[in-house]
Amino acid sequence: MTNDKTAIVGAILAGGLARRMGGVHKALQNVGGEIVLSRLIARLRPQVAALVLNVNADPAPFAGFGMPIVADDLPGHPGPLAGVLAALDWAARGLRGARWVVTVPGDAPFIPSDLVARLYDGVQRQGAELACAASAGRTHPVIGLWPVALRFDLRRALVDEDIRRIDRFTGRYAIAAIEWSADPVDPFFNVNTPDDLAEADRLAAGGHLS
Repeated sequence: MTNDKTAIVGAILAGGLARRMGGVHKALQNVGGEIVLSRLIARLRPQVAALVLNVNADPAPFAGFGMPIVADDLPGHPGPLAGVLAALDWAARGLRGARWVVTVPGDAPFIPSDLVARLYDGVQRQGAELACAASAGRTHPVIGLWPVALRFDLRRALVDEDIRRIDRFTGRYAIAAIEWSADPVDPFFNVNTPDDLAEADRLAAGGHLS
């Protein structure tokens, strides 16, 4: 499994409102003695040519992480598709030769080290237009590989058609769903609530995932 990582931008989507976490930045929470965002950067940076962070709140708490920060350019917090669009637009102007963007949520501390290679390989093998991750029999639409050229269609879908659900948009395209094992732990476990945060901390401390 190989990919031309010089053509791939990694985008961490942390633009949500985090209502179930009381409005605190999920990406800035601590798991296993390390900030979730730091864990994500360490896992994703070696897989891509550049990283960008999508944040809609005050960017100051994220300034020290060494990444460009982009906000949605659509009003009203329309959801993660707006973050995907912001990342695609940034890749088009920010990295010469960028052809793909891989997106991950800012609350998933255990993203696998083979994420980009396997998504890219799945697109190539299946002749698909884009890819998303899957585990335990369920897809994770936010964790995906998107062609930069898709940004025009995505903007039209968001602005003209008011589409908000990722799978409603991606259902128009040939998509490769790439399965990862959830044994012993789902690598796409995400931290939505304080209970999730405690569980992620337990998993990290127990050595189930590094």
